[in-house]
Amino acid sequence: MTTTTIRSGAIVTEKNEPAPEKRRFDWGQPFVYLIALILAAVAIGPVLYVIIGGFRTTADLNAAPAGLPDPWVLDNYARVLTSPRFWGNVFASVVLAVATTAGVVIAGIMAAFVLARYNFRGRQGLYTLFAAGLMFPLTVAALPLTLLLRTLGLHGTYLGVIIPGIAFALPTTIIILVPFLRAIPDELEEAAVIDGATRMGFFWRILLPLAKPGLITVGILAFVASWNAYLLPLLVISTGSLPQELWPLPLGVTQFSTQYSQDTGSVLAYTSLSMIPALVFFLMAEKRIVGGLTGAVKG
Repeated sequence: MTTTTIRSGAIVTEKNEPAPEKRRFDWGQPFVYLIALILAAVAIGPVLYVIIGGFRTTADLNAAPAGLPDPWVLDNYARVLTSPRFWGNVFASVVLAVATTAGVVIAGIMAAFVLARYNFRGRQGLYTLFAAGLMFPLTVAALPLTLLLRTLGLHGTYLGVIIPGIAFALPTTIIILVPFLRAIPDELEEAAVIDGATRMGFFWRILLPLAKPGLITVGILAFVASWNAYLLPLLVISTGSLPQELWPLPLGVTQFSTQYSQDTGSVLAYTSLSMIPALVFFLMAEKRIVGGLTGAVKG
């Protein structure tokens, strides 16, 4: 709204801005923050307890389980870091996680490409079959999987963990990647064909770079899941001929805590060191995971 006045023979136009409205206080917002803080404390509290507990002696932990280190002791972490068993467990976890992640990304992008970009009879049924795989946990297939691996001669080997790990991660991978690839416009593929690109040329040069956020997302999820996997290595590796020094970290933590159950400080140090790599890796890639899942939902 404007007002025109005459001052000293000159016409002056003034704007009358409306008075700012008072923002009402939203009582629900502090409640949401309170719930978020409580959930964060419940999730982070045990992790911090394990990490800080590694800096305490066993006697101190027995005397005051909820106390802080007084003094801070580095012997527990030094003992674990100088242990050949720990680094053998790290090597096994790295091999299993990297191999599983590579297999999941390669097989997942190829299957998702066919389901998203090709029209053929039974495509929806095949996609539904992959989606149904989300409803069958590893515990359901534990016994038949163990018998099958024994028949194939893969029981007690890393391949016996990697191949089933890839198979159980494929449903989630395809559910995420198919919407990503479907969201790529068909006009882009038609333009590439007009320029002389083949189907594989379009796949390598155009589709893969555009699907990079989705590939990073499924790769991170597969890596973290493989790093933290316990049941599958327990069924396949712990009953095989591999020495304990070549077991993955989840099994190594269990074996270490059983063997050194009286040394609580060292057990907490071993546990915290085993989960730090996956935790750091996940936090560093958190934004990429959210971006990849957002793209999959939009697609």
